Amino acid sequence: MSAVFDKPSLYQRTLPVLQGFDGLLAFAVFLLACAGLLIMYSSGYDHGTRFADHGRNMLIAGAIMFVVAQVPPQRLMVFAVPLYVTGVTLLVAVLAFGITKKGARRWLNVGVVIQPSEILKIAMPLMLAWWFQKREGQLRPLDFVVGLVLLALPVGLIMKQPDLGTSLLVLAAGLAVIFFAGLSWKLILPPVLLGVVGISLIVWFEPQLCADGMRWPVLHDYQQQRICTLLDPSRDPLGKGFHIIQGMIAIGSGGVFGKGFMAGTQTHLEFIPERTTDFIFAAYSEEFGLIGNLLLISGFLFLIFRGLAIAMDAPSMFSRLLAGALTMIFFTYAFVNMGMVSGILPVVGVPLPFISYGGTAMVTLGLAIGMLMSIAKAKRLMQT
Repeated sequence: MSAVFDKPSLYQRTLPVLQGFDGLLAFAVFLLACAGLLIMYSSGYDHGTRFADHGRNMLIAGAIMFVVAQVPPQRLMVFAVPLYVTGVTLLVAVLAFGITKKGARRWLNVGVVIQPSEILKIAMPLMLAWWFQKREGQLRPLDFVVGLVLLALPVGLIMKQPDLGTSLLVLAAGLAVIFFAGLSWKLILPPVLLGVVGISLIVWFEPQLCADGMRWPVLHDYQQQRICTLLDPSRDPLGKGFHIIQGMIAIGSGGVFGKGFMAGTQTHLEFIPERTTDFIFAAYSEEFGLIGNLLLISGFLFLIFRGLAIAMDAPSMFSRLLAGALTMIFFTYAFVNMGMVSGILPVVGVPLPFISYGGTAMVTLGLAIGMLMSIAKAKRLMQT
């Protein structure tokens, strides 16, 4: 007696892999990626192979996202401690024998040249989410102190390089985990108020603080100059203030509807510095105007709110903290980049997610989206 087995179709074999993916999150990423390709073609078509490389980086990030999305959140916990320890060890190695470029020691040659600080963008929220998951149900004030120490170590090492932009992103991701873990508002409000007072005093006493020969004891000289340039770009309009001034001119010249695709004069006459990387938002604003900016910001807000919704529905404390922190990384990326280009924040070299050119940043974003997909997928499969 012979038995006949029906061979499953390709659709039946791929359905379990695709089932559970968060369609809304994928749609938000797709819209932002399309906007990134559009403006990259306009600003970088005559900039070597930037457009083709940007598309390739997106495909690599998409593949990483798809693979990571298949890993259950419980498996992600296994990588938390090894990834954190490896990242911190490499940061120490950078201080000892790292590669120096343009006055900053941020790279390490391990056969290939890598930037270890990028690892901490993912390793930091993973580590802190793992720590608070282990302390679930018995959290004490000391546990938050340990979390702050775990955060301060890599942030301090990255600032030592110096790399203010990356340290800010790692700090934001870590603080998001600590906040979502239940840190009391009584401990949050004092440093926030102190920061507001400090910023107000810097603005008020800017003429004295930014006078020639004045040196601030905490920051590096270039960091001090960035803050002083932010407060008054006209101090050095053809030097340190050139980036901010040209960025604001490009944004303002776009008006309400923009000058049109590939019609931005500030962009194509090369007045905008780094028009395919850090200052690509200025090029986008010039060509698509206020309406285009509102649509782009709406896309980022949609992604952020969807990420927070995934965090709220996450099946475990680890998943909830990790999803919340990863979502806040996207918020920090977008807010800092748009803020520095429009002249409300210092220039710190933070790319705009899915819009700016950059392979390492794109891989990091692919990892983050993949983890969010994994958490959303775990919740959906648990419900079914």
